[in-house]
Amino acid sequence: MTDLILVLNCGSSSIKFALFDTNGVQHNRKPAWNGKVDGINGPSPTFGETGVVPSPITLDPSDPYHDALTHIAERVQARSGDHRIRAIAHRVVHGGSRYFEPTLVNAEVLADLRSYIPLAPLHQPFALEAMERLLAERPELPQVACFDTEFHHTLPHVEQMLPLSWEAWERGIRRYGFHGLSYEYHSIALADRFGDRARGRTIVAHLGSGASLCGMRDLTSVATTMGFSALDGLMMGTRTGTLDPGALLYLMEVEQISLHDVGQLLYHKSGLLGLSGISSDPRVLLNREDAEPRARDALALYVRRIVREIGAMTTALGGLDLLVFTAGIGEHNAVLRERICRDLEFMGITLDPEANRSHGPIISVEGRPILVAVEPTNEEWIAALRAYELLRGIKL
Repeated sequence: MTDLILVLNCGSSSIKFALFDTNGVQHNRKPAWNGKVDGINGPSPTFGETGVVPSPITLDPSDPYHDALTHIAERVQARSGDHRIRAIAHRVVHGGSRYFEPTLVNAEVLADLRSYIPLAPLHQPFALEAMERLLAERPELPQVACFDTEFHHTLPHVEQMLPLSWEAWERGIRRYGFHGLSYEYHSIALADRFGDRARGRTIVAHLGSGASLCGMRDLTSVATTMGFSALDGLMMGTRTGTLDPGALLYLMEVEQISLHDVGQLLYHKSGLLGLSGISSDPRVLLNREDAEPRARDALALYVRRIVREIGAMTTALGGLDLLVFTAGIGEHNAVLRERICRDLEFMGITLDPEANRSHGPIISVEGRPILVAVEPTNEEWIAALRAYELLRGIKL
């Protein structure tokens, strides 16, 4: 009988899941089975799995998220058959100043993690909902929280500080950084692919609905664009990225926008969606930019912010040897990769157009000083691996 680890990656409108065989999880990065429930709060939710076209599902409108978790549990149970689910690993966005390594979930940990919901409202509450339900229904089943903030624990002190009062630092208000499971995966995968080059000065661009950069030396995080919350840094699908705080003071003091509405603006109504007024999906905007000036402007600012941050991070690294694109946009949008790299040609970056259209794996011209690559991310495997390592002392 095979033992399995189930990984849950819970967002506000989707839940990704993956099953990993504990036999060989240290070396086999591919799940035995994986899939996704999407559009949970929308009119047409779907269930999809690897190699199968997503199909419509019906969710209880009074509590669609709970119903989506039930749907996944039923599918996983049917798929696993006689195999045993021996642990569940959760991607948790924020571990605050207390949690820097995978942690067994109990009522005390759950209560701690609730205090970080305001710092990651798009993900934190939904991961905690899954944990709470499983603690109630399957208290004997080990659950492991794997934190996106963990990988950035190596940030130099000067990179962690924010220019606020020292008392704010002592209260834990500092740069944490996010997308850590993705960056941790790349610290392994890039070493396998590029050896010593990856151990030099590397920037990984995680470009999805959320987006950030991580600057690495010797495959550890030394700089990142996200900060205290997942709002900082790059412009994103619906989030602002770095924003003059004076603009927020103006909105609240002069235009009398409430704190709640400011939160909605920053997380849900800004970025590509806010500027374009059309969509948070760059594929949609690329199809409409010739006819819609706002779509064109939104894409131009999106690219400009990425280019500026890559330039700044290159300075912090003292140069650049390897630039890697990952996540949904980074892996699949050749047009935006081309625009970003075109504006970085002064640094010594030159793309191979055909390799870029084919999505890599290496998309730069041979012989140039900076290697540019596309590497799919694998957050679920990292969560499964870390849960397995933590639980080796428990008889799985």
